[in-house]
Amino acid sequence: MKHEETAFLLEELPGEGHLCMTGNAGVEEDVRSFAEKVLECFGRVDVLINNACITHRGILSGCSFKEFNEVLRVGVSAPYLLNLLFRDHFSRGASIVNIASTRASMSRKDTESYSAAKGALTSLTHALSMSLSPFGVRVNSVSPGWIDTGLFGVLYPEDAFQHPSGRVGSPEDIVKAVFFLCGSSFVNAENLVIDGGMSRMMVYHGDEGGIPPGTVGQRLLLMGLRFRHAFLCSCFKQVPCRPDAYYA
Repeated sequence: MKHEETAFLLEELPGEGHLCMTGNAGVEEDVRSFAEKVLECFGRVDVLINNACITHRGILSGCSFKEFNEVLRVGVSAPYLLNLLFRDHFSRGASIVNIASTRASMSRKDTESYSAAKGALTSLTHALSMSLSPFGVRVNSVSPGWIDTGLFGVLYPEDAFQHPSGRVGSPEDIVKAVFFLCGSSFVNAENLVIDGGMSRMMVYHGDEGGIPPGTVGQRLLLMGLRFRHAFLCSCFKQVPCRPDAYYA
């Protein structure tokens, strides 16, 4: 990402004294340069949000050892290094929020690199919360579900219908969660799932949350197990899944 593509955001921020830097979170020298510049400009850290991650998909796409570890460097090693570099410069009462994902606990095929990074970041969150407690620093994480970033086209009505909350998430939902964690002095070592209830929903044919007949999804007839007086016949409908839009 070019510096010019992000620097203009400073004009939208209120007040003065903002700092914009660009670099590769998977490169140690870039992370160290960022930390040095932050401390040079501000002297201390009150809030740290670790949001960077990439994906090289997974085993079905032939994600290589090098590619897999690149994802881990960006998504796990960089947040750890920043915490290490800022350890003695956090203000008491500081808050760290790691942006994890529901992919840490539920998966689609061919997502090993991203899922592994987010799972590790979730574990890193509660480990850091214990280590940084003596410094007066709280560490939490947010796990987004399906968030519509506006980059993946128009969503279908079924995309909203399958969520217990009745809609797909928005970036503002995640921002509000981060602000809550930063402002709540008693919440610590927690992973806040923001996914509209999707990861808690049990979906069966004809049950709540199922896709109504005649909409999107291929219907497969599963027939089997003929017993003495009856046979089991059920219909299974695939919930529409748009992997490019389901980005958390």
